[in-house]
Amino acid sequence: MKRLLRGALVALGAVGTAVAQPPDTARMKHDEHAGHEGMKHGTGANRMPPMPKGMRMPPIPGLEGIAPKMVPYLPGEGMDLATVPMATPRKLLDLADGDSLELVAGFVKRKLRGKELVMYGFNGQYPGPLIRVRQSARIVVHFKNQLDMPSAVHWHGLRLDNKSDGAPGVTQDPVPVGGTFRYELYFPDPGIYWYHPHVREDIQQDLGLYGNMLVDSPEPNYYNPANDEQVVMLDDLLIDDEGILPYGKDVGNYAIMGRFGNLFLVNGEPDYRLSVNKGDVVRFLFTNVANTRTFNLSFGDNPVKLVGADIGRFEREEMVETVVIAPAQRYAIEVKFDKPGTYPIPNTVQALNNFLGEFQETVDTIGVVTVGTRPTTKDHGRTFATLRTLPQVSAEFAPYRGHFDRTPDKDLLLTVNIQGLPITLTAFMSVDTMYFPPQEWVDGMRDMNWVSTSREVHWIMRDLQTKRENMDIVWNMKVGDVVKVRMTNDGKSMHPMSHPIHFHGQRLLVVARNGIPESNLAWRDTILLPVGQTVDLLIEATNPGKWMAHCHIAEHLEAGMMMVFTVAP
Repeated sequence: MKRLLRGALVALGAVGTAVAQPPDTARMKHDEHAGHEGMKHGTGANRMPPMPKGMRMPPIPGLEGIAPKMVPYLPGEGMDLATVPMATPRKLLDLADGDSLELVAGFVKRKLRGKELVMYGFNGQYPGPLIRVRQSARIVVHFKNQLDMPSAVHWHGLRLDNKSDGAPGVTQDPVPVGGTFRYELYFPDPGIYWYHPHVREDIQQDLGLYGNMLVDSPEPNYYNPANDEQVVMLDDLLIDDEGILPYGKDVGNYAIMGRFGNLFLVNGEPDYRLSVNKGDVVRFLFTNVANTRTFNLSFGDNPVKLVGADIGRFEREEMVETVVIAPAQRYAIEVKFDKPGTYPIPNTVQALNNFLGEFQETVDTIGVVTVGTRPTTKDHGRTFATLRTLPQVSAEFAPYRGHFDRTPDKDLLLTVNIQGLPITLTAFMSVDTMYFPPQEWVDGMRDMNWVSTSREVHWIMRDLQTKRENMDIVWNMKVGDVVKVRMTNDGKSMHPMSHPIHFHGQRLLVVARNGIPESNLAWRDTILLPVGQTVDLLIEATNPGKWMAHCHIAEHLEAGMMMVFTVAP
């Protein structure tokens, strides 16, 4: 267990960071079917969420009767449940160059933990349709908004025409209720991508508006041969005995740490199961669509090979113990299942209860793989055991290596300004930050997080050269530029958090973490930056237009953590 946690911290880039070790007696195991634990959290529209299972939190003195200053919101309030269609599993849409697609965002009904819940879905599906295309294809998407609020669709990771990026206020106006919008999509890079709203992402995405795009390479051996390929979307949902915990209608809530769910969902379902033959190699294409949760996944004693990231493959394939996936990130891995049996897929993390000063090694089962006794129909053991070095991938990075060690062009600090919370909470937060973990895996500060909204919490991207912040930042580039950016996550802020930072429309290379060069490169669009750490990255400016960059914790985005940069033709 401790070996897995150390591996996760290395994957986070936490080399050299002091991490307090939990006592052996603190190990807690549970899964998503266990009952809620912790103190009573009330009833009604503006109720407090349950603590993460296995963690305890006595009431903080002075907070009695205090609630977030917001208007609670849940979808479909007042609707007749009989009129809401039951969500159906996603369908594969295999599209050719020039094809078109109708995509409708609307209400769906789901049954989770025995309760019927009104949620959102694309085309009545949960997740939305899986769009599969060939590299270099172009398609048209006719979007219609049948929600109860404005919306738009962002095509995450695609280097497409700027007008179709789906960023309201930057590339388009929000699509009103009943309105439509025409998106023209272009798929220049093979890999796994996804689409989701960019209006009140903290609500719309969390309620089910997301789907994958799979772009096939014409290269016959782009990936290794596998017996099965699983396209997997990882998510969580915050519910209690009354149903979904309300969102803020007028402001974003859970603004400090984000909205951690307590029901784990894989492709929209709480009970992911896969059956394979003995000796099968399975390729998993993972996408993390959770609002804030970072996952740390493993597959028992079955060997795991890391082959790809957000936009394409790594220079070298490597064996790993765990796979750490932050919100919006994607990874391609291959797993070989040699022995018959039942293998849970655990999310293994080190939870921290700041109030009680307790660490807990926590395991949630997100799915189960059953390996039968029948031998595989085609043995790929030899190719699986071979760790390929891909010179064609390294060659893509050759023009940029001269930029790895030069002085950064831009220097960005990630921090927070919190004003207006109850004095008792503010006093406690000064104690809370005496120790900060590189990554916050669970919501161990329920009271503080629940009370906070985007009125009191302002997450900040600060340009250290100009002192401008968020949407006041002015970055101008031109096509052909290679811009080196240094990002530092302020570990001395009021409540430091790790941040997955996403740049729209361009490809990125992480070249160093804390001054240590990256040894295995892959193109990315979302960079996880743990607390107190520094990342050097290159922006390959190839795509003209006005583009967003922001934290992909949905509640941090709603609390202001976004900026715009311009790439001139």
